[in-house]
Amino acid sequence: MNPKEKTAPWKGRLLVIAAAVLWSTSGFFAKAPIFADWPIESRGVTLAFWRAFFAATVLVFFVRKVQWTWRLLPMVATFALMNWTYLSAMVYCEASLAIWLQYTAPVWVFLMSWLFWKEKPKRKNWILLGFAAVGVAVILYAELAGVSFKGVQFGLASGIFFAGVIVCIRGLRDIDAAWLVFLNHAVTVLLFSPSIFSDEVTWPAGSQWIYLAMFGIFQMGLPYVLFAYGLKSISSHEASGLSLLEPVLVPLWVFVAWRTAVDYQFPATTTLVGATLILVGLLVTIEWQSRSGTEADN
Repeated sequence: MNPKEKTAPWKGRLLVIAAAVLWSTSGFFAKAPIFADWPIESRGVTLAFWRAFFAATVLVFFVRKVQWTWRLLPMVATFALMNWTYLSAMVYCEASLAIWLQYTAPVWVFLMSWLFWKEKPKRKNWILLGFAAVGVAVILYAELAGVSFKGVQFGLASGIFFAGVIVCIRGLRDIDAAWLVFLNHAVTVLLFSPSIFSDEVTWPAGSQWIYLAMFGIFQMGLPYVLFAYGLKSISSHEASGLSLLEPVLVPLWVFVAWRTAVDYQFPATTTLVGATLILVGLLVTIEWQSRSGTEADN
């Protein structure tokens, strides 16, 4: 066997791990006290705009082929909404709560595929649905009357929109991936431009520009490139498993960086329980996919 073939999978794993670690810094940037003076009502859309803006400036250099089809429209719309709802959830509630609610996306993918495309449910789908449903129920029970309930609503919405993005991209496998990712960010910038240039939104100043540039380039743009290259040498289910580092690390970076901030919130016990249940469901599903792939290969 060629030595390069032996090392390729390890390189792929390292690239995916690096992407997951960089993605996991979303809470670090979204929760940064430097943005505390921005109005909370518009902070989510402002962060989404600037993150997409700086990410697009990096991703444009990786586009090899520009293609157009009407199927791109629902993808870019759901991607923009996913960005807005996720970062709004980060603003309104504790970081681990926001990221784990977004990671309910596979459940919504399963339900969409079942309801709209009549795909026959598999046992792994029901296992994931069961664990995720109980996990979300635990979180909702604790937050229903709390100050973070608005953040929970945004978090669940971000999971639904994330699922919409996944479903749309599944149907666009014939189009250059770099073009899809760049287009998503570019359209997000265009859609949120009217809000950003209104009098109600605070314009970045001073060091905020540095944070926003790093947010877009290192937390969003670069990880997509690393992940795409990593997928060339490892399977999608293995990449999915390694990507679970993201929601695990999100609250860790927030704790390390901003635990002394006035508005810092340590994850509630119910959040940890709910997140654990969602994680178990995802791990069982990934393991099931891994075994199915191995059997198919044999």
